[in-house]
Amino acid sequence: MSLRDRDLVSIQKVRDLIDAAEKAQAIYRKYNQKKVDEVCQAIADAGVANSKKLAAHANAETGFGNIDDKVIKNIFASKMVNDRYKGTKTIGVINEDYKDKVIDIAEPVGVVAGLIPSTNPTSSVFYKTIISLKSGNAIIFSPHPNAKKCILEAVNIIRETLAKIGVPVDLVSSMEELTIAATNELMGNKGTKLILATGGTKMVRAAYSSGTPALGVGPGNGPAFIEKSANVQKAVQRIIYSKTFDNGTICASEQSVLVDKVISPLVKKAFQEAGGYFMSKEETVKVSKYIMRSNGTMNPLIVGKTAQKIAKLAQIDIPSNAKLLVAEDNLNNINAKNPYSREKLAPILTFYVVQNEDEAIKTANKLLQVEGAGHTAMIHSENKGIVAKYGENVLASRILVNSPGSLGGIGATVNLNPALTLGCGAIGGSSTSDNVSPLNLVNIRREAVGVRNLEDIKAEIKEIDADSNVGVSRELIEAIVKQVLSEVRH
Repeated sequence: MSLRDRDLVSIQKVRDLIDAAEKAQAIYRKYNQKKVDEVCQAIADAGVANSKKLAAHANAETGFGNIDDKVIKNIFASKMVNDRYKGTKTIGVINEDYKDKVIDIAEPVGVVAGLIPSTNPTSSVFYKTIISLKSGNAIIFSPHPNAKKCILEAVNIIRETLAKIGVPVDLVSSMEELTIAATNELMGNKGTKLILATGGTKMVRAAYSSGTPALGVGPGNGPAFIEKSANVQKAVQRIIYSKTFDNGTICASEQSVLVDKVISPLVKKAFQEAGGYFMSKEETVKVSKYIMRSNGTMNPLIVGKTAQKIAKLAQIDIPSNAKLLVAEDNLNNINAKNPYSREKLAPILTFYVVQNEDEAIKTANKLLQVEGAGHTAMIHSENKGIVAKYGENVLASRILVNSPGSLGGIGATVNLNPALTLGCGAIGGSSTSDNVSPLNLVNIRREAVGVRNLEDIKAEIKEIDADSNVGVSRELIEAIVKQVLSEVRH
């Protein structure tokens, strides 16, 4: 089959998937809240039951992370996500404001396109399925080529679950013929109503450029400030656990640590005792050559690998108990060409010493402006005033206080919405700053009862005019009122 023929075949298959999804969603959108919640519960149960098998397959196929932590992610993305939204109204009338006489009615968007990354493949399938079906939608997945098999396996488990409970299986499906043309068709087809884009920067930008509304995320590059009032031992333990969780594949994990100068010797010692290996200048240079590729993108050779494997790749010798590679860097050396200033989805951490909280905020923002603006930042502190100052001034959508970055950012260790799609807001090129939830996947129709008549509006405007000193003529006010009332009547 020629490349052109393969593109054409893949495009037609996507169109068939969309057609089938539309038909399934037309049936599903008639389900009531109780039935929808039963469907989501069945999918969550299937996610838990198959969490170990899917974790093993994802690890074997991608080479990223480790099985035990992927099991946790699979359970989080199925059980914890579903448990959080069990009591959330997403179907029909979801809120009634008796005082202002406004009723909110949720309307499913329709068919959702879900772009799935290779770093969190099977967990992302369950997370996106549950939030999509919870809000009355259908979803079609576009798998990352390097995780295609485990993603399709997760999708098939969900489809089998739907079949068992008598629900249209085409509510959840996936592309199998993976071409750029097919992905573009999925994102740009008029039958696709919303894109959930999690993946590389190019893919997310393509989603936003498709002409279809999209919820995309930017890269993470989270700085963690250890302020002088912090419990140093706990802060270091949280950071090491976070940065080594699934070998650093969650984008909310810490990429840099900013340490108050007063406590920097204590912090460094705590890192060393807990498995943090501080590299020499020569070792730092050797490892730096493997963090980024020549085109400025992250090198997949280090993504999701252990510190031991990265050290072997860079040909440096580290202790057998080392869990984390730490590079001490200069505050004046923060820029896009320096790999230690960038997002590193691996157990590699950059260590900066700052004079005080003002320099910490300045440094955090400098790092986020290099990469990760609007994503996540951490602070470890017992000083409420400094915590508030950091939160008010750092350019991140999630400010995590005394929490691991990776599990905090996704809502596991803090009370944020549990999610694997983390919006970065306008500053990060995202349409939302939320941890994306089912309520991001519905349109809200508002039914509003009349509470004032046209003459009331006219009287209010006259009263404003009488009390105003702005010098607007009564004739102009009268003309505006007549125009407004005329438009309202028609």
